[in-house]
Amino acid sequence: MMTNLFSVFDPSTGMMSLNWSSTTLGMLMLPAMFWLLPSRIMKMNMLFIKMLSNELKMLMNKNSKGNLLMFNSMFMFILYNNMMGLFPYIFTSSSHLVFTLTMALPMWLSLMIFGWLTKTNKMFSHLIPIGTPPILMPFMVCMETTSNLIRPGSLAVRLTANMIAGHLLMTLLGNMTLNSSKMIIMMILSVQMMLMMFEVAVSIIQSYVFTVLSTLYSSEI
Repeated sequence: MMTNLFSVFDPSTGMMSLNWSSTTLGMLMLPAMFWLLPSRIMKMNMLFIKMLSNELKMLMNKNSKGNLLMFNSMFMFILYNNMMGLFPYIFTSSSHLVFTLTMALPMWLSLMIFGWLTKTNKMFSHLIPIGTPPILMPFMVCMETTSNLIRPGSLAVRLTANMIAGHLLMTLLGNMTLNSSKMIIMMILSVQMMLMMFEVAVSIIQSYVFTVLSTLYSSEI
């Protein structure tokens, strides 16, 4: 049963599968501002990006303001993939560690390499918080190093787990309707409709959390 349940998340053929082409379907939703007249969708999208930019600017320091375009693009890319995964028969690429680690690991690794090569003293200072007793300094270095190393994994697993959880619950509810009465089917359908609204909120929140945490990590450099 569990094998069949998790098989809905299986890309089934590998990295060259056409299922992964669903990752680029979100590009079709982008507003064509250079060759179409301004529309309500384009204005809403630009207003959304402007609000996100104002939020991220408050989290960034003066040296990392140049990363704003990258984090805005990352947010919209994750959001479109999360939303496209809610449509029927569209492969949810954001529910796989291959997708999330591809974004989290290179970004974290580039920040670490840049920080340790150009701001070595500042990176060392982050390993020991201010006011730490001397006897606890070796333990704090180990703890801070461990927490720093698991950051890309925590980013990737958080997004993957939250996207998988809602899809698994909807799959379980869908399997319950196979041999049920009409009354139970109507109840399950109403629950699934509310769950779908909840999944839309989760898609937005998880893309926002991924972007905000990435911004906080970059502001430490």
